[in-house]
Amino acid sequence: MTPKKYDDVIEAVRYTPDGQVDRVRVFQRRGATYSDRILLTRQALIERLKQGKKVAIGQPVPFLASTFDIGGEVRLEGADGREVVVSGDKTRDRDSLEGAPLY
Repeated sequence: MTPKKYDDVIEAVRYTPDGQVDRVRVFQRRGATYSDRILLTRQALIERLKQGKKVAIGQPVPFLASTFDIGGEVRLEGADGREVVVSGDKTRDRDSLEGAPLY
């Protein structure tokens, strides 16, 4: 079975004092490989999720280019204007990216 192909892999996250995602450090798919680390704002991440992009939390595997240990998928919950960015099985009322270390 071939592994899932993700458009973005989140490596780390930074939250605001009120618990919302401020920025994420992410690798973006560029054809057959991934970009270097880039920063995305919360709004840019939400837009990519709304576009149907597949986003996961993961860590790069040392010495294996474009290979990641995937920890879970990221999804958008809630209505327009009140979205929350979450990962894991539980439903949340605020942003929560389980498994993504802070930076």
